[in-house]
Amino acid sequence: MIPSQVDDTLPELAPFLHAVRARRPDAGTWCEAWTVRDVLVHQAGNAEELARVLEAFLAGSPVETRGFDREEPYRRLSDAELWSAFMSRCQRLAEIAAAAAQDLSPDTEVTWTGRTVKVPFFAEHMREELILHRWDLSGDDRTAVQALTEPWMTEHSVVSVGRPLLVKGRAGLDLGPEGRIEGRLRTPGTDDVVVTADADGNSIRLATPEGPATIESDAATRVLLLWGRRPADPSRWHSSAGPETLRRVRTLLGGY
Repeated sequence: MIPSQVDDTLPELAPFLHAVRARRPDAGTWCEAWTVRDVLVHQAGNAEELARVLEAFLAGSPVETRGFDREEPYRRLSDAELWSAFMSRCQRLAEIAAAAAQDLSPDTEVTWTGRTVKVPFFAEHMREELILHRWDLSGDDRTAVQALTEPWMTEHSVVSVGRPLLVKGRAGLDLGPEGRIEGRLRTPGTDDVVVTADADGNSIRLATPEGPATIESDAATRVLLLWGRRPADPSRWHSSAGPETLRRVRTLLGGY
């Protein structure tokens, strides 16, 4: 049973846990390099690091965000130990997020992975991780599509995560000193997501719809594309941009 404080802070935890329990730890996932167990290891590391950084800030002793080597201790645990560790890390994150909400203004800026984010980011980012990686387990079921469609998922992906999502993809493009690519991802009735990359770096932003879209899709599919995923049904997205532009934009959308 999930404690009420944890359920209130991370309402997506219960569906994620149900998806994990429904599969063998060594079962494959839509994240091609990861099994179900690998996803759980990653999530335990996420919950621990989000809580660690926010707790240190609350204590007046900020710390740098660690890399993904933080996951290695969890790989050495048994399946039962890993499950217990993940649950305890989620509970700790909920406790720290509640303390931060009480003691800090929501506009307080905290350093996370070399940039600054606001206090609500820490719980919200774990919620996004739970939604995204549940999709890695379950694919395009109703629960996943509904969660991915929520407007805050797009906003968090663009505003709160944003540029790091494009770093891997940009490295796979041969742009040269004068090269530039721009993509406009459109979901009818919402702002476009505009992604760009050139010799100086990359950017991502929300913008008023203008001109032709590079890719048009439903909101859930757009979030998946931003994170380097693909829906099982490719007819959920459409494009008239042409093969070369489409290939380059989809390469840019490489996710982590």
